Amino acid sequence: MKQKAINAIRILSADMVQQANSGHPGFPLGAAPIIYEVFAEAMKHSPEEPAWFDRDRFVLSAGHGSAMLYATLHLFGYPDISLEQLKNFRQFNSLTPGHPEYGHTPGVEATTGPLGAGMGMAVGMALAEAHLAAKFNKDDIKLVDHYTFALGGEGCLMEGISSEVFSLAGTLGLGKLIVIFDNNDITIEGGIQAAFTEDIEGRMRAFGFQVLTVEDGTDAARIGEAIEAAKAETSKPSFIRVKTTIGYGVPDRAGTAKAHGEPLGEENCGVLRQSLGWPSEERFFVPDDIRDHFAQLTRGTAAERDVWYALRSDYRARYPEDAALFDAYLAGEINGEIFGDPYFECEAKADATRSISGRILNDVKDKVPFLIGGSADLAPSNKTEMKGESYFSAGDRLGRNIHFGVRELGMTAIANGILLHGGLRAFVATFFVFSDYMKPMLRLSALMKLPLISVLTHDSIGVGEDGPTHQPVEQLAMLRATPGIDVQRPADEYETRVAWKAALTSKDTPTVLVLSRQNLPALEGSGPDAANGAYIVSKENGNSVDAILLASGSEVSLCIDAQKLLEADGYSVRVVSVPCMEQFERMPADYKERVLPSSVSKRVAVEAGSGLSWGRLVGPSGAYVTMESFGASAPASVLFEHFGFTKDAVAAKARELICR
Repeated sequence: MKQKAINAIRILSADMVQQANSGHPGFPLGAAPIIYEVFAEAMKHSPEEPAWFDRDRFVLSAGHGSAMLYATLHLFGYPDISLEQLKNFRQFNSLTPGHPEYGHTPGVEATTGPLGAGMGMAVGMALAEAHLAAKFNKDDIKLVDHYTFALGGEGCLMEGISSEVFSLAGTLGLGKLIVIFDNNDITIEGGIQAAFTEDIEGRMRAFGFQVLTVEDGTDAARIGEAIEAAKAETSKPSFIRVKTTIGYGVPDRAGTAKAHGEPLGEENCGVLRQSLGWPSEERFFVPDDIRDHFAQLTRGTAAERDVWYALRSDYRARYPEDAALFDAYLAGEINGEIFGDPYFECEAKADATRSISGRILNDVKDKVPFLIGGSADLAPSNKTEMKGESYFSAGDRLGRNIHFGVRELGMTAIANGILLHGGLRAFVATFFVFSDYMKPMLRLSALMKLPLISVLTHDSIGVGEDGPTHQPVEQLAMLRATPGIDVQRPADEYETRVAWKAALTSKDTPTVLVLSRQNLPALEGSGPDAANGAYIVSKENGNSVDAILLASGSEVSLCIDAQKLLEADGYSVRVVSVPCMEQFERMPADYKERVLPSSVSKRVAVEAGSGLSWGRLVGPSGAYVTMESFGASAPASVLFEHFGFTKDAVAAKARELICR
């Protein structure tokens, strides 16, 4: 029956790809015994309640094998994953998209597709489990006690992100992380010998993993034994290499790149059925005895869930204060009132927004005990260490600070995994220019609607002497162009506090805090309207407006200085601070009209970065004082003068526009 059940996963996967005339059948045909063994024998999960907290997590890092995951979820009876949904694989509005999407398909733990990303998110899930277990488990009651499984292939291991996250997972000794490697020696271009001949097992041992090998990927029992051995090792993560054959069961395709990314074809689908001894040529046919088998397995999973709920009730009775805190962690609610009114008292003094941010983080950390995070080896510069809190490590699971090391891409994937796990809020940090390294995982944050907080400092050519490699120019435009991310670039302490409040109270939007290295003056006109994304920070001096100066961050005070020069010439000029374009776009039309009247077309955008993102606000009649080249190595004051970020240059640009 086990073999028939595995074959059912294979047949449904092949039929889905054939029906869609699109997809990847080879991986499911080879890896079906792995996913069956994980879901049927090794994993705690509940199809009736996919989000049950103490379930084991399964991440399909090789997201192109999604048909296999959907077939498995369907056979186990996950809600809404009907046979009709399998027939609509890769079709518009189906629950079975081309790659797994978190929040869209019940039972999918993470959005995967970019190879290796799932491995990073799995590490984050295992880290979260370890931290919460240390926080809440008692000697007699383990309220948090589950494993994280990740399944991927050669592509996941070739991508550099896997090295970043596995290195950290081994260092941290995440013993409940089990990575399964579907080793079929094939990628799109053919055999891996031309591009990937390293000693994978040696590499994983060097990272600090227990390494196990299953030479015959069709032997489900051996796979199960390896998983049990992985569970028995509690001091280090485990890596299980399973030798499989891509396209198993189809002699014409087995072991070839042709099996990877195209439908088998009707003839080969027939050959597959014959080689597996399948009882029907009908597409999507599953015999009743196999469905009964999966139904029986599902009843077993429900029993495990019920045991945990009974355990939780006992925990509440015996440890009521801890139970209330556990519920608060899981709810993850952050009341904006913790910021006071108006969002703390602000000191009217010049300071770097990175330093202000560091004070805010330490002001709120005790009020948000489930906040956890760290920097890519830059906490002293990013000001992101939570004072009085230890660092998470193999010997200290209670640490709320995380040493991510110099691993920006891996850091962001791990933080996504922490958020996906539930029970914790995560933040990350690095220099703004290195958001280039973070971007692929920030994109997944946005796709999954995860409220990740990214503290990105040293935000412009103001970095100075480090030179153009460290001076972000195009990064603001890059992140503003990414749907679903709020980019906050505050101009002073008040705006920074507003930005942090927005970030912490966000439920489904990642927030990037772009902060200065250099001191910025406190602005007389900053205030609560900063929460609207753009507002009038310095009003015009007349009944009409000749021009509007728009800026963010360090350039806002520059515009106010230019405004004074223009007023001396008799012009009436408004200064609008734009800390968050995305929030401003969400504001009602009447508010946007009050801030940026359509009757005033003469507008100047001022920002020490690319001007590409300002077009919607400046309009076709506007002008720009922005960066159109990379920076240079020199003191910040010299660079701002050289590149035209002075009050005289801004005033001159505005005069030119007004006098057209």
